[in-house]
Order: sequence, then structure tokens, then C-alpha cells
Amino acid sequence: MGLHSVKTKIRSRLLHYLFSVFFIGATAIACIPLAKTQGYHVVSFLLLFVVSLLSLFLSVGPVVVASTVAAIIWNYFFIPPHLTFHIDKTEDILIFGLFFIIALINGVMHTRIRNQEKITREREQRTHALFQLTKELSVASGIDEVIKVSEQHTCNYFRFTPIFLIYDDNQSLELKSKIKKEEELTTLEKAGAQRVTAESKQTIIDSGISQHPKLSILQPIKGSKMNLGVIIIRTNDPAFDQKENLWDAFLTQIINALEREFLAELARKVSFLNESDRLYRTLFNSISHEFRIPVAAIMGAADSLLNETKFPTIQKALSQEIITASLRLNRLIENLLNMSRLESGHLSVRLDWHDLNDLFNKVTDDLKEELKPYDLDIIIPENFPLVRIDFGLMEQVLYNILHNATQYTNPETLIKLLADYTDGILTITIKDHGIGFPEERLPYVFEKFFKASHNQTGGLGLGLSIAKGFVQAHGGQIMVENNENGGASFIIKLPTELPGFISI
Repeated sequence: MGLHSVKTKIRSRLLHYLFSVFFIGATAIACIPLAKTQGYHVVSFLLLFVVSLLSLFLSVGPVVVASTVAAIIWNYFFIPPHLTFHIDKTEDILIFGLFFIIALINGVMHTRIRNQEKITREREQRTHALFQLTKELSVASGIDEVIKVSEQHTCNYFRFTPIFLIYDDNQSLELKSKIKKEEELTTLEKAGAQRVTAESKQTIIDSGISQHPKLSILQPIKGSKMNLGVIIIRTNDPAFDQKENLWDAFLTQIINALEREFLAELARKVSFLNESDRLYRTLFNSISHEFRIPVAAIMGAADSLLNETKFPTIQKALSQEIITASLRLNRLIENLLNMSRLESGHLSVRLDWHDLNDLFNKVTDDLKEELKPYDLDIIIPENFPLVRIDFGLMEQVLYNILHNATQYTNPETLIKLLADYTDGILTITIKDHGIGFPEERLPYVFEKFFKASHNQTGGLGLGLSIAKGFVQAHGGQIMVENNENGGASFIIKLPTELPGFISI
């Protein structure tokens, strides 16, 4: 790469020198008619103009050569005596000297001004590029977005795309950049990345990814508080050394943005762990409390049964208490198992044709004791068609909602259980006249561990969440709304075709 670059530079400079000599020669040939007249002084102005014009496009070397050649040509061909370097007149000697000095100074000054303008323009471009990078990095959210912005701006200005290797949770380098298959990391680059992380210093290797020689520059992404990984740049730009300072500024901004996102992600993980720990303790205490109540009831009733042998009515009451506590304990366990099935994705829906009357009767019979204090009204239209549902799952859905209604509805109030079938949609509505839900908490009714009141005791707050999961497993939806006259209505909508349309 070095020899090829040197040859290119030499060829370019030779062309500039030849170009300057050619223009001076062409101007002199055009002015030959003035050689035998008193207008040879005009030729000096024309040559001076051409030198000034060349200084706008060429570097100092070709401009100096053009000034020298112009002075020599003007002396040799235009100042009497012609075709000699001898000058008879003193004023011509003075004009020749001034011509050479003015041409030289004019050309050099023009070149310097142009170079200064070029430097200023490049400095402005660099400042603008760095400003744009900093601006977009400041609003980038997440490590992936920071990397995307960095790749875009680096490619726009440096004409190469950096490759980011970032530490994952296991402290292993993970490729974060999207690269083509033919540009995958070489064995040398992978080994170099490991060396960079170990030594925390830059490494330069031959990438060997194509026929044209390319260098891979591996630099550590080292922030003020942590090491984030390695960045790899592949370039064959001979002028990259001149942009190295700007690249260092780019890299500093990129590292700062990456470290900011790393620390933010770390803070989120710590917050999540703290919240998870708090939730675990709360759930553990709640479950312990919920299990302790029925277990204590069972133990107390069983102990009393052992000591009570004379009064059958007392024995029956104690037995009933054991059964009630056992059912409550079984319900708690069922809810925990159902939530585990929903979250693991192992829930399977077994659809079959069922009579909705059977479903309603089974649920109300299971809740016979809980529903005794209430006025239950079941409304199912006559000749209601069979519906294709998972009987067990829908039984659990209605059980959870009705049981929830008995907990938050005053005794001797009306609870309605209604069914409707329209256009292939089964609609089940459970309506109570209880306290309803606070409006601000209505959107969270179906979330896990939801309780309508923070002061509420009893239950884990899983019943409605499980109901929603089972309904969604049927491809349906469940909604809740407060009634105008108090209480709440749960509306379940399930898609189910009529039995006559089933295809076997």
C-alpha cells in the first residue's frame, strides 16, 4: 500500500509541474507577435496573470516553477536583445527583477491563501461532522441505536464502517454490527480483539479480507468507569493519518454515549432485580398467609374432631369446615398452577361441543355455598345452540369471576349470568351490583396480583388474570366496565361456529 501510494503521489506532482510549464509555454507562444514591438511589457502582465491563475489550482512547487519559467521566457524571447539573457536597458533589468519577485510572491501568496481556505473549510466540515455526531448520540436511546448512529456518521465522513464488539452479560465479546458474510471477522482479527481487551491498547493487523491490502485497526472501547469492548476499523485510505485526530474525537463521543447507555441499562437491571426481589417477598408473604389460613382451619377442625365423640352435629360442622378449608386451599393451588401454565405457554385448548346450560349449572353448583346469600339470575335464550369451547377452561373462567363477585358484592343483591349468540360470537355477561372498581384502576383489573383496594385482604389477585388468559386461549376477549347503578359487568366474547357448520 505504501509503494503504490508513493507512486501515485509522484505521478500527480509531475503532472502538476508539466501542466504549469505547458500553460506558461502556450501563453508565450500566443504572445510571439509582440516580441518585435514595444509591447513586450504587456507580455509580462499576461504571464503574470497566468501565474496568478495557476496559483489558484496548483501547490507552491508548480507555481514557483511557473514563475521562474515565465521570467526566463520573457527575458529570452521578449526583452531586447532577443534570444539572449542579456538586458541592455536598466529599466528592463529592474522590470525583470520586479516581474520575477511579483510573480513569485503573487503565486505563493495565492497558494497559501487557497491552502488556508482549504484548511478552514476542512476544519469547518470536521466541526460540523463532530457536532452532528454528538447531537444525534445525545438523543440516541439504547446501545443498538448508539451503534447505528455511530456507523452512519463514521461511514459518511471517513468512508469506512466501524465494527463493534461489545461485552455481553457473560463478559464475552459479542458482534453488534451487521456485516456481510464476506466481511466476517478473520482469525487474526478475533485473536487481536482478545489481545486488545487484555492489554487495553490499540493493535494494527493486516485483515487479509480481500485482494487489495487493507489494515485493521483494533481499539479498546474504554470508558471512564468500565471497558465496553473493541471497535475495529478497516481502511486503505492513505490520508487516514491526517484524520486521526478527528477520529479520536469521534471515538471519544461514541465511547461516552455507549458508556451512558451501559450504565443506564445496568441501572435498569438493578432496579428490575430490586423490584423482583420486593415482589418475591410480597408474593411469598401473601402466599404464606393465604395457605396458613385454610391449613390452620383444617388442623383446628381435625383436632376438635379427635376430641369430640358425643355430638354428631358438631362433628358434621367440623367436617364441613375441613371441606371448606380444603376447597379454598385447592383453589389457591389451582390458581398458581394455572398461572404457571399460562406463563410457560404449555396451555392447550381442547375444543368440543357443549351445552351452555351444563356449563352454567356446573359453575353455580361448585359455588353453591358462596352464592346462597345472593339472588342469582341465569338468562339463557331458548333453543340456544351448542357452543364449541374447552369446558374445563371456561368453567374456571366463570368460577373465578363469579367467586370474585361474591367477595365484593353485598348479600341479598342480584348477580346476573347472561348468554347470547350473534353472528358466530358467543357473549357471556356476569353482572353484579357490588362496589365496582375505581375508574383509575379499571385498566389494570386483569393484571397479575391486582386487587381493587390496597387494604383488601384474602386471595392472591390471580383469578381475573387467569380468566383473561383462558379466554384469549380460545381466541376471544374479555372486558370489564362499571354499571351505571353500581357494580361491575364482565363481558366475555368467544368466536364459535354453529354445530351445523362443523367440518369433519
